[in-house]
Amino acid sequence: MKYYVGIDLGGTNIVAGVVDENYNIVATAKTKTNCPRPEKEIADDMAKMALNAIKNAKLTIDDIEWIGVGSPGIANSETGILEYSNNLGFNNTPIVKYIQETINKPVFIENDANAAAYGEYVAGAAKGSKNAVCITLGTGVGSGIIIDGKIYAGSNFAGGEIGHTVIEVDGAQCSCGRKGCFEAYSSATGLIRMTKEAIAENPDCIMAKMAEEKGKVTARTSFDSMRKGDKVAKAVVDKYIKYLAAGITNVINTFQPDILCIGGGVCNEGDPLLLPVKELVKQEVYTKNSPKNTEIVIAKLGNDAGIIGAAFLGRAK
Repeated sequence: MKYYVGIDLGGTNIVAGVVDENYNIVATAKTKTNCPRPEKEIADDMAKMALNAIKNAKLTIDDIEWIGVGSPGIANSETGILEYSNNLGFNNTPIVKYIQETINKPVFIENDANAAAYGEYVAGAAKGSKNAVCITLGTGVGSGIIIDGKIYAGSNFAGGEIGHTVIEVDGAQCSCGRKGCFEAYSSATGLIRMTKEAIAENPDCIMAKMAEEKGKVTARTSFDSMRKGDKVAKAVVDKYIKYLAAGITNVINTFQPDILCIGGGVCNEGDPLLLPVKELVKQEVYTKNSPKNTEIVIAKLGNDAGIIGAAFLGRAK
């Protein structure tokens, strides 16, 4: 049996996992990222978590083929340098070099959304496809593109930022500086913003009462209220789904993947989200008359996608 280590570097946590050749996570280790702090300290903790995961799996470093890292930001997979990550405060950080100072094994690095997409491609919802796009609806809209079985990162390792394509000119402000981005409307954050706006305009609706009872507005508020018969909530959900379908249609028209998988907490809604999205995309997609169209599915691996994808980056390279 062959074993690999995948490290998922996030703004909140560093998680390392030992993954076997059958894509099973054998053991993990986790610590807080504790940003901001010196880059070398974070890299040292990444190496430490890798060693702890190996120990927890009752293996030794000699049992490991390589280590892969998924990180937010622009990760240069050729030089091993994390060129920029606003979430971590990193600039031209030699992550691979730092880790190899502690662990003498091949180390590979990739953007975290790309690593998660690769995880879904090798072991999840996109398994068996040739071309795939994976979109994650979280705080932002993350995305990874697989073309002919390889991660597409562009000539500057910053490709695949689907969340920052505009779907509403001069629309809602996005954190990237642009207005009207896909992310501003289709992320969980975007759904929460639209829910709050609707509550402000309709203070007597079921959503308003539910938000008051819960003490906050979440990405579930509109869907839960819709199920209770709230017409205002249904209007929010319909608006959200319309924007999501528009963005997905753009992606399909551009890449025509075999599979497009959607992940993130919003996808826990299941069919009430997926079915109307599919119907709208079917009506709008350029290839509506084609005998073979992109299959839209819910991602399978959840938080494990990043670890599994990172662990198999050595294969991707």
